[in-house]
Amino acid sequence: MKIFRSDQYPLPLPTGHRFPAIKYPMLYQVVIQFAKGYVVDTPSVTDTELAIAHTDEYVRKMSVGDLSAAEQRVIGLPWSAALVERSRASTGATIAACRAALAEGCGVSLAGGTHHAFDDHGSGFCVFNDSAVALKLLQSAGLIQRALVIDLDVHQGNGTAKMLANESSLFTFSMHGANNYPFDKQESDWDIELADACDDASYLTELAGALPQLFALAQPDLVIYLAGADAYIGDRLGKLNLSMAGLLKRDEMVLDTCLRFGVPVALTMGGGYAEPIADTVAIQAATVRAAVQRFGKG
Repeated sequence: MKIFRSDQYPLPLPTGHRFPAIKYPMLYQVVIQFAKGYVVDTPSVTDTELAIAHTDEYVRKMSVGDLSAAEQRVIGLPWSAALVERSRASTGATIAACRAALAEGCGVSLAGGTHHAFDDHGSGFCVFNDSAVALKLLQSAGLIQRALVIDLDVHQGNGTAKMLANESSLFTFSMHGANNYPFDKQESDWDIELADACDDASYLTELAGALPQLFALAQPDLVIYLAGADAYIGDRLGKLNLSMAGLLKRDEMVLDTCLRFGVPVALTMGGGYAEPIADTVAIQAATVRAAVQRFGKG
């Protein structure tokens, strides 16, 4: 397996900005302590690759900084050349993780999960939709026919749902907080909405019931798993009450189901806004460790 980093492309933000960009270099520093031999730099996505899922006009506007103040507010990140470079690298990492998964059973991006981006605009801290770009590229190259997106970020994957709505061979599943962002939700192929303060037992029961059905419905050649850390009880944007142990059990259930059905899996990290941010890093490092334990070479 391979683990792709993109933290070497910094994301400069104004002082006090609520997006915790520091979690990416922190996560890398933890992961290399137990998986150094698996970590590689990521290739950046090209305009041509982005255009397989995004409109040419949006790719152009984002690339040259031709975004209005209102468009930047919807994204939630101020435009900069560094933001574009970072977003290209993060999307490239997901594509590379998918290719590694097809070759070796599993690939990991230490970023990604930018599921709020739509074909013609970004939103919710997401510039390009890495899952949509990766899956359409792999399909166009003939590397997959069918795929399943398992989105367990606490926020619905609205952009992914919309961008893949007319792709019957690309199945989208999102299990998320009912009363959380985005408030104008899209329709995934399967959505499970959770009440505020949902705990480990309730969450894991829902997931355990859904996973076998998902594989039967999607018949995937590849799974992209968005392992968001923001369902954690200590997450300031989460509203759910999962423990670190519950989140690890969630990850193990997804990975073990992929193994049981013999389907390669690419992991992306999704959201995480805990206070302290070290809690998010610990949760996501545990996700990566679970993947290494199952798909690494020992």
